[in-house]
Amino acid sequence: MSWQMHVLAGFVRLTRHRRYATAANARAYLAEPKRPAQPPARIRQRLSTREVEGFPVHTVDPETPRGRGGTVYLHGGGYVGAIATQHWDLVADIAEATGRPVHVPRYGLAPQHTARDAHTLLTALLAELDGPVHLAGDSAGAGLALAAALQAEPTGLTLIAPWLDIALTNPEIPALERRDPWLSAAGLKLCGEVWRGDLAPDDPLVSPLFGDLSGLPPIDLYVGGRDIALADCRLLRDRAPAVTLHEEPGAIHDYPLLPFAPECLAARRTLLGTIATALG
Repeated sequence: MSWQMHVLAGFVRLTRHRRYATAANARAYLAEPKRPAQPPARIRQRLSTREVEGFPVHTVDPETPRGRGGTVYLHGGGYVGAIATQHWDLVADIAEATGRPVHVPRYGLAPQHTARDAHTLLTALLAELDGPVHLAGDSAGAGLALAAALQAEPTGLTLIAPWLDIALTNPEIPALERRDPWLSAAGLKLCGEVWRGDLAPDDPLVSPLFGDLSGLPPIDLYVGGRDIALADCRLLRDRAPAVTLHEEPGAIHDYPLLPFAPECLAARRTLLGTIATALG
């Protein structure tokens, strides 16, 4: 683990861990207004927005288009947090690396919306896209991407620290939680309860780890060694037919989206190259 990752982990523990540390903290976070980050200036002239099933879908076009289809990117945030600056930065990089548009659906967040609303949106969006489509996402968005792939036929999947079991039932999670400077099961479980609505905790729409994984396309999977998502990522590697697992020792949650550390930058380069190859 690099010294930069060590510093980053300490900073995240000081600034982010409290949000999910307890159910009470998560309840307060749920009640906060949703404040989506604005896209960076470098892509605003290439960004358009339309409405699908009552939700905004942003499309970022590359500077030099090389094909149709593109990537659908689903942002993380525990199903309760809005899109952040780090998500927009990665979306912009994917558009340039692939030469194809990146579609960013702003699915409704809990507690005002549930997983059923998100899947209604994604079903409609994927049906209208023309050309090869790659599904990507981070954290909660990565879990949503995998759940959507169980009902669609993307060319591939890029998953960053996916939330694969909404109830966090893996017995290895408590040991990982002690090392995770960001996430805690108590807060996440509350967010997951609100997000699943009337769906059972093991329904593949909210817990894709329990779905039929046999027909999935190749999966490029990234997770850090200090991330409670690690346990279920290993299960996904063992259960799905074609998974390339990038398990980075000492790295924290969502590390390919984060700045500074060499592990983050290397993973991001690999990720972008893989999506570009998948889309041809």
